[in-house]
Amino acid sequence: MSGDLRTASDRATEHPKAGTERPSADRVRGAGRRTVGEPTPISEDTRVAIEIRELVQRGEMDEARERFGELVTHHQRRAARIAYQYLRDTSEADEAVQDAFVKVFSHIGTYREAWPFEVWFTRILINGCLDRRKARARRDRWFVQSDISAADEARVSASATVPSDPEHTLLARERRARVAAAVDRLDGRQRTVFMLSQYGDCTPKEISAMTGLNESTVRVHLFRAARKLRVLLGGAQ
Repeated sequence: MSGDLRTASDRATEHPKAGTERPSADRVRGAGRRTVGEPTPISEDTRVAIEIRELVQRGEMDEARERFGELVTHHQRRAARIAYQYLRDTSEADEAVQDAFVKVFSHIGTYREAWPFEVWFTRILINGCLDRRKARARRDRWFVQSDISAADEARVSASATVPSDPEHTLLARERRARVAAAVDRLDGRQRTVFMLSQYGDCTPKEISAMTGLNESTVRVHLFRAARKLRVLLGGAQ
């Protein structure tokens, strides 16, 4: 089966229709689920996105771009972290993030506040990353990225305090490489759910909206992913 977060028009902006089929293991489906009668408060990001949409509709592009800069600033770091985990290449992750921001701004007129902006943006970002992975696989089907460059290491560790002890740094680098390799061995949905939770800082409810899975199913995938990672990394079940 196939399916993704993208729309019928641009495969990135149209909201999914009910009854669409489940995605493949590596593709996040675009059907979010909300409980009937349960009000969803509008986040600050969503409010700003609505204002940008209205500015664009009025043709006030300069102000719209200025306001959009606020969203870029707020989501840039988190987006880079997610993109890197999918692509494992700093430059390509940066390009994927920028492409996602460009696509979001270009299609802001289609944005509907029923989707929190963070969910909408993350869906577009992940689809872009998956497309890049497919394109890279087509270029060299048997290429496997197993080394993490110094630049990548610095990027991943940017938000952490890095010890000056070279041995400690090397061990930490090797451990991150082992964890990354283990995550790649998770089943498709387990991997997607785990990465959104651990690297995207998404709650089970947010992951449910992004993937179309029930929140309880998301929690099951998280539990199974954590259990499998402990086995792959040499821990107890």
